[in-house]
Amino acid sequence: MGRIISPDALILVAVMTQLRDLEIARLFGWYRIPLKTAPKVIAVDYLAFYQTGSFGADKWRIQYIAQVKGHELTTRAELLQDQPDHPRVNEEYYKVQIGSLQELLPPIPAGKWRRITFFYTTGEYLQDAETVNDLIVHSEDRQILWTALRERLDKEQTYGIGDQPEVELEDEVLAALLGIQGQ
Repeated sequence: MGRIISPDALILVAVMTQLRDLEIARLFGWYRIPLKTAPKVIAVDYLAFYQTGSFGADKWRIQYIAQVKGHELTTRAELLQDQPDHPRVNEEYYKVQIGSLQELLPPIPAGKWRRITFFYTTGEYLQDAETVNDLIVHSEDRQILWTALRERLDKEQTYGIGDQPEVELEDEVLAALLGIQGQ
């Protein structure tokens, strides 16, 4: 797939740490996010999967995206029933239902980046990205992105999130809320 996606699509760049997680996404159509480390808004249009060092030759890149179909809160025990003795078996996770994985051609390499946590971007940035750094929303667009995410949050009424006040935020605060570090 090329990178033809709506420019205003909301995208969450999510970390894929294991090949097994990629297979779960491909075969069963879901991705898990621990509630305690989840970003503020899960109700986005797409997930873009950043593949870590465990992916061998395909490491440190975004190779796949998937449309988000919905999400629910559950436990790790319910998601991964073959791991009843896992230390986090009773912790809560978002189970994000996704459509089929779409391969990005070419994939988006990390470049100098290696350690990535969740962050938001848009379809416009994804279309033009040559490296992961190109997905970082510029200062002048951060307020627009944050407003779109807040509107989505209000519409979806996600778990445990109350009304959010309308305030103008400084760029550093916006960057932190969007998962952007050191930019």
